[in-house]
Amino acid sequence: MAARSKARKRALDILFECEVRGTSLATTLDERVIAGEPPVNEYTVRLIRGMVEHQARIDELLSTYAQGWSLDRMPAVDRNVLRLAVLEVLYIDDVPDPVAVSEAMNLVRDLSTDESPAYVNGILGSILRDKPALSA
Repeated sequence: MAARSKARKRALDILFECEVRGTSLATTLDERVIAGEPPVNEYTVRLIRGMVEHQARIDELLSTYAQGWSLDRMPAVDRNVLRLAVLEVLYIDDVPDPVAVSEAMNLVRDLSTDESPAYVNGILGSILRDKPALSA
């Protein structure tokens, strides 16, 4: 598995952990970096710090694009994979959009429900379609 793929998976683990434990992303990230087991690489740190900065806007977009589903109704894996993918698409310039979508699809295919890949792909496709307006 490529380094950035592992970093995305680790970021997903941290996002999921924070939801379950009700802890802050920044605090949990700091704890994981200090513990160093497993190691937290630079890209994972970048993703989590990006989520700390942009999660409110990302959740607002996901709520808009997830027709018929509130964020709370989504499976937790799908919700957090979507958050990471939207972060990469809108806020991380050195990741090509198709890579962000492909990585998100791999994560939900491996970790979520059978229906999740089509659902996640649909939301990300709509966000990509509207990216010029969303980035403005």
